[in-house]
Amino acid sequence: MKNSILTATMVLAIVATACKTTKTTNSESEKGKKTMDVSNQEKTLAVLKSIETGAQEPVAYINPTKYIQHNLGVADGLAGFGDLLQALPANSAKVNTVRAFTDGDFVFTQTEYEFFGPKIGFDIFRFEDGLIVEHWDNLQVNTGKSNPSGHTMIDGATKIADLDKTKANKEVVKNFVTDILVNGDMSKISAYFDGDNYIQHNPNIPDQLSGLGATLEALAKQGIFMKYDRIHTVLGEGNFVLAVSEGHFGEDHNSFYDLFRIENGKIAEHWDVVEKIAPKENWKNQNGKFNFPK
Repeated sequence: MKNSILTATMVLAIVATACKTTKTTNSESEKGKKTMDVSNQEKTLAVLKSIETGAQEPVAYINPTKYIQHNLGVADGLAGFGDLLQALPANSAKVNTVRAFTDGDFVFTQTEYEFFGPKIGFDIFRFEDGLIVEHWDNLQVNTGKSNPSGHTMIDGATKIADLDKTKANKEVVKNFVTDILVNGDMSKISAYFDGDNYIQHNPNIPDQLSGLGATLEALAKQGIFMKYDRIHTVLGEGNFVLAVSEGHFGEDHNSFYDLFRIENGKIAEHWDVVEKIAPKENWKNQNGKFNFPK
């Protein structure tokens, strides 16, 4: 029942906001100033948490006339988002955002969800003039089990550091994904790590670079290969960098979201979410999974 009420409230708010776009009153100007006082990251966290709480106010952080949806299982615009919420079982949603970062007009987050079942997700929001205008995400079922080294998909370091090294760290990740995951040039892999030191949060892979290598070798013996075809975007803040890529795991066409923590120019920690891309005939919007601004 709560989700139905939330959806109706959101739709009313969308319509009301859209109708006011051609006329600005003094009170609206004051409201706009207050909105600008809230950071884009704070707005993002509020919107995500409202999925759980049913709070109405965060809808004001979304541009109702420009909102573009890239989750292929959700219809475009705020109406599509409202329909999704309405389909949720009552009082079932839980949202625990563990990491949030800002890169220019983008905010990207890592969240533990109870959303049609337990999931781990990365979300990317693009802002224009202080309002959300575009959304991408990647979701994977959370089994709740630790990987062979005892790490979950969501635990580990959270402190953002080395803000002055953001550009350099993004370059490290871009080069790593290109050299190793796209081009498969394993002769270069050791240059990206501090010896064998490497913390892994993929639920099926243990720590250490040797652990990654052993897992990939075992999969290859079973005829299962992971191949990245291309990088679509790289976002970062300080020592954390997110790479969004497209490729194949076995026979599946996948979207790969990889979050790396960089320490002294080397990859120190890794989280990921892998999502199978639905056939195009099943898409609920035609915006594309990877259509990022150039």
